[in-house]
Amino acid sequence: MPIFTPTEITDNYMKASVGKAESPAWRLFVLAVAAGLLIGLGGVTSSTAAHALDNAGMVRLVSGLIFPVGLMMVILMGTELFTGNALMITAALDGRITWGRLLRNWGIVFAGNLVGAVLLAACMAFFGQLNIGGGDLAVYTAKVAAAKNGLPWANAFVLGIFCNLMVCIAVYQANTAQDTAGRILGIFFPIMGFVLAGFEHCVADMYYVPAGIFAYMNPAYTGMIDAAGINTALLTFGDFIAANLIPVTLGNIVGGVLVGATMYACHRTKSAK
Repeated sequence: MPIFTPTEITDNYMKASVGKAESPAWRLFVLAVAAGLLIGLGGVTSSTAAHALDNAGMVRLVSGLIFPVGLMMVILMGTELFTGNALMITAALDGRITWGRLLRNWGIVFAGNLVGAVLLAACMAFFGQLNIGGGDLAVYTAKVAAAKNGLPWANAFVLGIFCNLMVCIAVYQANTAQDTAGRILGIFFPIMGFVLAGFEHCVADMYYVPAGIFAYMNPAYTGMIDAAGINTALLTFGDFIAANLIPVTLGNIVGGVLVGATMYACHRTKSAK
């Protein structure tokens, strides 16, 4: 089966963006909650697989091999992901949607992704999933959250740029294929790469950081986390918003817009809108 060319993908995505921009708010929000949940499940499964490993390289490799399941589910199920929707910039640049409609989509989808991911984090922390390894998974989850909240602002921003470069490339590559296997392969390698490299994804962090905060709030794990020597002062929602979510989100926007604008400038057709 032939694949779509970059020009065809760009045109197809601009057409799809019109539907995304005009979609009712309730529909966007529901699909965004689903996407936040699905990306979070990628974090759940990858953390569960990697939490008992001692070698940092192996932790990243195992996480990278498993985490892509999240974006696979998002794309194949047709849900709404904030970072991927950065590519809607193509339709705005082409005049097919207004800038107001673009920002409306981004705002609703961001909120829905946050709700889905945080709800999942609470369920994992308070209903036993973090008990795996006798609570070792809870300690690992808190350690990851503290590390993410402890990143310097500029680091979180730049790592966010490179993350969404790779996520949006994964979305483009998925859209080259017309069959499920091809779409999965297009997604897998760039997402594995960003996890291996330690880049920062705002929707993934909507799961990872709240899960660590909730783990510390759960009395079943508090003592274990304290004993592990983790900087628990960083396990607050204030640090999550100011030190992680804001810079990573801004970086993700820049990275995604760079991909979309580049593809638009180089591959758009001259056909009528």
